[in-house]
Amino acid sequence: MPFYHGLKTYDHTGDADFPHYPGKKQWIAGRLLNLRKDLDEAIVSRRKPRSLIVGSWNIRAFDDGLPRLDESYHYIAEIIGAFDICAIQEIKGDLEPLKRLVKLLGPNWDYFASDVSTHKGGNGERMAFVYNTNRVFFRNLVGEIVLDPDDLGNAAQFARSPFFASFQAGWFRFCLCSTHIFFGGTDAQKKQMRKDEIRELSEILVKRAKKEDQVYILLGDMNIEKENGPIMQALLDSKMEVPLFGATNLKGDKHYDQMAYTVKGKAENKTRLIRRGSFDWRKSVFGPYPQAEYDALPDEEKQGLTRRLSHAEMLAHYKPICDLQRTTAEKPKEPYKDFAKSYGGWTTFEMSDHLPIWMELEVDYSDDYIARFLEEE
Repeated sequence: MPFYHGLKTYDHTGDADFPHYPGKKQWIAGRLLNLRKDLDEAIVSRRKPRSLIVGSWNIRAFDDGLPRLDESYHYIAEIIGAFDICAIQEIKGDLEPLKRLVKLLGPNWDYFASDVSTHKGGNGERMAFVYNTNRVFFRNLVGEIVLDPDDLGNAAQFARSPFFASFQAGWFRFCLCSTHIFFGGTDAQKKQMRKDEIRELSEILVKRAKKEDQVYILLGDMNIEKENGPIMQALLDSKMEVPLFGATNLKGDKHYDQMAYTVKGKAENKTRLIRRGSFDWRKSVFGPYPQAEYDALPDEEKQGLTRRLSHAEMLAHYKPICDLQRTTAEKPKEPYKDFAKSYGGWTTFEMSDHLPIWMELEVDYSDDYIARFLEEE
């Protein structure tokens, strides 16, 4: 469970946090309670005992540009705290934001990150794994996947080197491989590069699974646009299991983020999928809440300190905060000319332009192990 004691320091009398405004801690607390309720209904309360929840989230430009609001760190931590381990993509060079996030998650959480991608197409990004040490332990293997120069038809190497690490939860040994597949545009050559990266990466993981006693899980931002398109087909054609997650961009029309896992190989304990999904945080924090959906809410959801807020109320609250954020930053920017028009884009830099995805796996195979002895004389 994330830490909340920092909320008591959020007042407008001159603490070190930015920006200051009256009622800051009350506002954050109200949104957190809504977020906790929605996470509980979608993920937490429905999990099976002794299972593992694996998450993946491309957190947009974390953190590059204007500093995120204090509340955004709390919301991101609350979502990741619903998982046991999470792969994060699009972390930028400065690790302080990631350290702040892990501190909010609590002392039982740990992390490690890759180096910055400095070559063409890498966009100066890192990847990281954050994990709950009460549920998962690191098995001391971490690295990046590189290719022979001839493996990719249109490039010598992955634009962003896939980042992998081995873990164990209960009886289940697994290796996560986080990726942010090349995008670079929509022309045929760029799309072919995405297909090539997915094909080569999945083939590598399937081959490794045949030799190593662990399940390989490929996850991340794969820049897959269509569920029935050729880039998705490259993933479906792999010898991995692919539980589809639906659209994960905020417009609801791109299937960027996916997971896949090996089902054949040396690993004695195969992956058993219990549930999977994406989590749409917009009904809990920031919005924009579609007016028709807001109007349809029961009256009790629109009352009290934890009430759901309309889009108009969100705009009225955040406009002065955003103006202050932009004008007092280290590199000031003019306030938005049309905040209502820019609001949706602004929220993607506070949270993300991707929804997090997750899957719940069975990790307790003790019944299977004990049942073996029934067959012995």
